[in-house]
Amino acid sequence: MEIELIGVSENIMRIRKLIYQVADTDLNIVVCGETGVGKEVVVRSLYEKSKRCGKPFVKVNCAALPDTLLESEMFGYERGAFTGAQKKMRGKFEQADGGVLFLDEIGDMPLALQSKLLHALQDGDFTPLGSEKLISTDVWVIAATNHNLKDDIENGKFRADLYHRLNEIKIYIEPLRNRPEDIPPLIDYFTKKYHSQLKKKPKGVLSKSIVEKLINYPWPGNVRELQNVLQRISVLGDSKDSIDEMLKHREDETPTIPIETLVNRISIPTHLLDIDDEKSLDHVSVSLKKIKKETRNRIDKELISYALKKTHWNRIKAATMLNISYKLLYNKIDELSIRPHL
Repeated sequence: MEIELIGVSENIMRIRKLIYQVADTDLNIVVCGETGVGKEVVVRSLYEKSKRCGKPFVKVNCAALPDTLLESEMFGYERGAFTGAQKKMRGKFEQADGGVLFLDEIGDMPLALQSKLLHALQDGDFTPLGSEKLISTDVWVIAATNHNLKDDIENGKFRADLYHRLNEIKIYIEPLRNRPEDIPPLIDYFTKKYHSQLKKKPKGVLSKSIVEKLINYPWPGNVRELQNVLQRISVLGDSKDSIDEMLKHREDETPTIPIETLVNRISIPTHLLDIDDEKSLDHVSVSLKKIKKETRNRIDKELISYALKKTHWNRIKAATMLNISYKLLYNKIDELSIRPHL
C-alpha cells in the first residue's frame, strides 16, 4: 500500500516535488523536523518512488537502543565476539543490501559509532564485531532527526564530516502549527481511515466549528497528536463538548515552560570579557563561540532543571515536556551535572 503525504501547504507541495526529483538519485538524505511531523512518511515515500522499492527497507532507531547494542545492531557480529554472542548475526547494514537503510533519530547516535558509519558510507564496506572480513554493501542511507545538527556539531556532539556526507539533500518538514491549511485534508484522510479500520459507517463530516477548533489548536505533538485525537473522535463521537474536553485535557497534560521568566533569570557570561587593564587588550582574544556555548549550557541547564522539578524528576515526562528524546535528556543531565534538590 502506497504511503500518502497528505497536505496542500507550500511546504508539503515542495517536499512532494522534491521526492520525485531525488527518489532515484541514491543521494544521502536527511529529513528534519519536530517530533510527530511525519518524517517517516517522507522517508517511506522516497523508498516507494525509488528503483529500490521492493528491496529491503530496514529501520534503525538510534535513540531507542543503548550505545552498547547500537554498533552490533548496525554492523552485526561474529559468534563469540562478546559475552552472549552465541551465533553470528547480520547487522542492519548487511540486511539492507540493495535497499534502504533508514537511520531514525540520527542525532542521538554516539560519536564513536558516527566514525564507523562515516567509513561505511565513504567506502561502502564495514567490518562486523569480532571479524576481520570486510563486507561490501549497496545501501541507500536516509536519516531523520528532530535535532539541529549544526548546533550539535558546534557543541561537539555530531561529526561535521558525517553531517556533510549525510546531508547531500535536506528535507525540512514544518511543524503543523505553521501549516494550518493541511489540517482539513488530514482530518478527512484519518477520519476515513479510522472508520474503515473500525468498520463503522461515518456519520458525516465534522462540523465547521469543530474543524475550526482543530485548526486553531497549536498541536505540540504535530500530526501524530492530531491522529490520536481523530482516532478518539472516531470511537467516542464528535460532539462539541467531547472535543472541548479532549483538547482542554491535552493542554493540561502538556505544561508550558515560562520562557520569559527563565530568560530573565539566566545571566550572560560577560565575565569572559572582563579585563583588568586596557593595555592588555592587545593580548586578549575573546572567543564569541566560547561565550555562546556557555550561555547555551546555562539555558539548557535552567530549562531541564525546571522541567524535572515540574515533573517531580519523571524523566520521561520531562523529555516530553521539552520535546526531546529520553536519551538526549539523560545525556544532558549527566553532561550538565544536574542533580535533584534534596
